[in-house]
Amino acid sequence: MNQTVEELAAFLSLPHKIVITMHRDPDADALGSSLGWGRYLSKKGHEVTIISPTDYSANLRWLPGMEDVLIYENGTQQAICKKKIDQAELICCLDFSVLSRLKDLGKVVQDAGAIKMMIDHHLEPEHFAKWMIWDTQAAATAQLVFALIKELEPGVLVKDLIDEKQAQCLYAGIMTDTGSFRHPNVTPDVHLAVADLMLAGLDTSRIHRLIYDNAPLSRLQFLGYVLSQKLIVLPEFRTAYMVLTEAELARFNSSTGETEGIVNYGLQVENVVMSALFIERKGEVKISFRSVGTFSVRDLASGHFSGGGHKNASGGRSELSITDTVNKFLSILPEQKEALLSVD
Repeated sequence: MNQTVEELAAFLSLPHKIVITMHRDPDADALGSSLGWGRYLSKKGHEVTIISPTDYSANLRWLPGMEDVLIYENGTQQAICKKKIDQAELICCLDFSVLSRLKDLGKVVQDAGAIKMMIDHHLEPEHFAKWMIWDTQAAATAQLVFALIKELEPGVLVKDLIDEKQAQCLYAGIMTDTGSFRHPNVTPDVHLAVADLMLAGLDTSRIHRLIYDNAPLSRLQFLGYVLSQKLIVLPEFRTAYMVLTEAELARFNSSTGETEGIVNYGLQVENVVMSALFIERKGEVKISFRSVGTFSVRDLASGHFSGGGHKNASGGRSELSITDTVNKFLSILPEQKEALLSVD
């Protein structure tokens, strides 16, 4: 047990008021790791509150414990969130490494007097936390949470440590952040963790179905529109991109999270190395980048669009108009051409 985990174990030996939070627009790893960690802490006798900075996708509402998750941007819950953070003795920050990923909640967490803890696998973290469980080699934050729980409970069998509800949450995080176990971040440790989680009685096919095969008809119609009308391929740059305006989102009544995963379709086009999705929403442009092989979209996102993430999966934001943002992206491609063309 390393020193950080020893200190954490000593702190957790007595009951505390603990807040768990995650990045804005949380995905299955952010929510799954938070719920899995929160359930562990609750079983240890702590008073746990889980707060999401923003709303989340409808296909994640089935995760055990979601009914208790507070949403900071929800006006009726914001005061409760602030009170819980003000009373907290520990704030656990999961699946993000910079406070700006919390949107408006970031300043509240930064100013809070509680001890901060980070559990994350993204690059270039801010050093705002006293305790950092941080490993960029981990496929998912849920994988780190599972490893941490085991380290905090040496000698305890996994089947006695993780119940089925926890396993569902952690498995959802690992499955989605590995692209259903097809991304290069899948290691033997990932499969070993999943094997342990399955001892809790997981129905893995059900979890996959609830996340990926549980969309309203309008979402499939929206996806059909995007792929048939909005997908642009630039063969000379081995790049595909899609642009969605606020008007288009409103036309299909697209809610938070319904654009999740659409960017990946660009990589299914023959010879495409990078895919980008630009979404105009609430006065800003959210950008998702995906790539294959050696091309780093993290460098592109961090260098030009105030973003970051992983080498092959990153995001960014722009306060320019949607048109100016896309034009900026297109103007950058010539300087990236050699790197794009060199990918095997």
